[in-house]
Amino acid sequence: SVTYASPGTILIDILEDPLIRNVIILQIVLQEVRHRSAPVYKRIKDAIHEKEKHFYTFTNEHHRETFIEREQGESANDRNDRAIRVAAKWYTDHLAKKTDGGSLKVVLLTDDRANKEKAEQYGLIVYRCEEYIKSLIGNPELMDRLALQPDDQNEITGSKLLFPEHLPLSRIQSGIKNGMFLQGTFHANRDNYLEGKVFINREGEEINEVLLQGLQNLNRAVHQDVVAVELFPKERWVAPSSVVLQDDIESERLCFGNPSVLKPTGRVVGIIKRNWRPFCGMLSQSMIKEATRHLFTPADRRIPRIRIETRQAANLVGQRIMVAIDGWPKNSRYPNGHFVKNLGSAGDKETETEVLLLEHDVPHQPFSQAVLSFLPKMPWSITEEDLKVRADLRHLCVCSVDPPGCTDIDDTLHCRELENGNLEVGVHIADVSHFIRPGNALDQEAASRGTTVYLCGKRIDMVPELLSSNLCSLRSNVERLAFSCIWEMNHNAEILKAHFTKSIINSKASLTYAEAQMRIDDGTMKDDITKSLRGLNRLAKILKGRRIAKGALTLSSPEVPFHINSETHDPIDLQSKELKETNSMVEEFMLLANISVAQKIYDEFSECALLRKHPSPPPLNYDILIKAAKSRDLNIHTDSAKALADSLNNATVENFPYFNTLLRILATRCMMQAVYFCSGMDSDFHHYGLASPIYTHFTSPIRRYADIIVHRLLAVAINADSTYPDLMDKHKQSALCNNLNYRHKMAQYAQRASVAFHTQLFFKNKGIINEEGFILFVKKNAIIILIPKFGLEGAVFFDNKDKPSPHLSFDSEGPTLKVEEHTFRMFDKVKVTISLDASNIQHQRIRMALIEPVIPGVSVPVPESEPEAKKPKLDC
Repeated sequence: SVTYASPGTILIDILEDPLIRNVIILQIVLQEVRHRSAPVYKRIKDAIHEKEKHFYTFTNEHHRETFIEREQGESANDRNDRAIRVAAKWYTDHLAKKTDGGSLKVVLLTDDRANKEKAEQYGLIVYRCEEYIKSLIGNPELMDRLALQPDDQNEITGSKLLFPEHLPLSRIQSGIKNGMFLQGTFHANRDNYLEGKVFINREGEEINEVLLQGLQNLNRAVHQDVVAVELFPKERWVAPSSVVLQDDIESERLCFGNPSVLKPTGRVVGIIKRNWRPFCGMLSQSMIKEATRHLFTPADRRIPRIRIETRQAANLVGQRIMVAIDGWPKNSRYPNGHFVKNLGSAGDKETETEVLLLEHDVPHQPFSQAVLSFLPKMPWSITEEDLKVRADLRHLCVCSVDPPGCTDIDDTLHCRELENGNLEVGVHIADVSHFIRPGNALDQEAASRGTTVYLCGKRIDMVPELLSSNLCSLRSNVERLAFSCIWEMNHNAEILKAHFTKSIINSKASLTYAEAQMRIDDGTMKDDITKSLRGLNRLAKILKGRRIAKGALTLSSPEVPFHINSETHDPIDLQSKELKETNSMVEEFMLLANISVAQKIYDEFSECALLRKHPSPPPLNYDILIKAAKSRDLNIHTDSAKALADSLNNATVENFPYFNTLLRILATRCMMQAVYFCSGMDSDFHHYGLASPIYTHFTSPIRRYADIIVHRLLAVAINADSTYPDLMDKHKQSALCNNLNYRHKMAQYAQRASVAFHTQLFFKNKGIINEEGFILFVKKNAIIILIPKFGLEGAVFFDNKDKPSPHLSFDSEGPTLKVEEHTFRMFDKVKVTISLDASNIQHQRIRMALIEPVIPGVSVPVPESEPEAKKPKLDC
């Protein structure tokens, strides 16, 4: 049969099933879905593009025999329902003529009762969605994927009211206008499910965030919903909790705040926009019985458990699945939802990678044929036309310096002495914008992805591999198209002239940082590549010194990269993270190129330049850093980036060499996020961390879409390419920046999640390891410890669930935590056991237990059966 689908959002998870084919979706329905839900609309459009599914759009509003006028007194909704019936009737008659008496039948699906009755009177075959899915008796599992309707939801909830009623949208809107309510985006607390914040969206508000505590005040808000909140009187304001819940501790990066400061506090009075998506997780094992109703536990602890009905529970034990929320009635402790998809066995590497990509909204599907169709035809080569419009720089001694195994080489450098005694220095960047033209499917896909995502042992490319690892990669001994930034400098690294040009280069060497360093250090090497590297390295040291003198920050990260087995992709070792001069050399010239290009595009296009800024942190952010330094009788000054940089440089403790690194790690946590923005939509361009008045991204167009836009702007500025409307539209540039900022943030989170998962794999077979660490944060009931050897953070808890807890005394001013007679403070050295707790297969965790200092009833004795010589060792 040809299925004629009306309700898109209810059916979407079923429509995507390979079983469902031959579906016609009316233009009028597609428009309604687009209005209701952009993600569902995209999923339907993707299904339409799958040729084997035979999904089609029928433009009924533009067909003479199916277009209808709205009648007098008829509502817009009734007119649309009538248009659906008319189109279904026309298509039924049309097929009857074309198929010899109607061997094909048209089935209209609608969950609107009045529409269904009128369609039956009209002589159409019509079903409710549930009726139709139930009629497919060979595939009962499809019923699990049908979204619950409001009537169905009430059937599986209790009658007792558990939450306040949400206010209607009209009251919410008037309340926001008159200042009674505030509108913002709800963010659930990652460490405490009973708490969250609403970040106020509107500029000009005195209050930019509202604290929510307790289920009643959260009132069924789900992470990232847009909500309306009512502010409590000041006497009801409270401080964020300093308690870390043991079941909710995140071993990645733990947030911190000032627990002594009261925050504006309130409650959710209504939902303005739900921001639900399909969630990954597992069925709660204790609930899996013969019944069909089950609780689903999401992988993201900020999302509440979801009640679903499924007949497949026995087959889903130990599986990662996806579930969608359908609604959250006021008489239900949990939202109601439905099963979407089985992702595979929990703990399996491929399954877990898929989960973390889905959970962090990283686009990772294979590139479509529409996208691939815009790639250059192979074999590809540089043409005579390219030579006419580009600077021929193939004679220059250009080389790249990258990490080992790098295949997407964005940048190359050169340095040579000019006849006048000055130096010519060039940064040559892959000309990706030559291959990706504005507005086509390849460009749209790259813009949507925003960035390449680097996971442990896996890379999710922003552009297809033909570009990322071949035609755009500036490999050695092949001719490549580039965009060159060339300076004339004196020997004191002062820029005398700057020149930008599209070019053709031929890299003379692809070096690793270690290989480049070896050449610089080997006095016997006198070749042109080595001379170029030595010149670059000498200038880079001057540039870096000048930057630091201006107040550029040098911060620190505790992360230690894994060495991955090339066959199994398991983490087998930790790589030493020794930075060489050549790392800094490349960094300095990339920074200089980015600053030079930023100034050029802003000078040419003051309203639509894509720039990058790093806001200075609010003073309160530094509170924990200042306290940590003061605990060691040191002062940190935060009046400016330079004051902070100088303070950090001077902050040393005798016989404690790692102290300064710890302080810089903490300083990193105090920073704001750097963001892309459009110059015409902002007035503050300053980059705090780099101490630069203007900055952009130009040097990595293979892996960042922002750089492609910057290349296009620069090309127009030097008359090397033509412009197009969106490039000069500051509002569209600003919207693009919002997506890029989101994609970069989610990529960062996905990378951390990948590291966390591989850390678990690493410790899986290690048993219990004893290691030294340092206290990074002090909480009311726990200390957060950093293990430098592994770049690992974890918590030691002092409130025991199953036995009496020790006496605890927390002082937020220190901050210190007194446990019995011992006082813990930030940066104290401790010794702990590290082990993998796999008791919860979905949320496996690295657990730490205290060995030293010894506190009766708290410290764990080292097992006698594990002598020092037999403890697991790592070659770091």
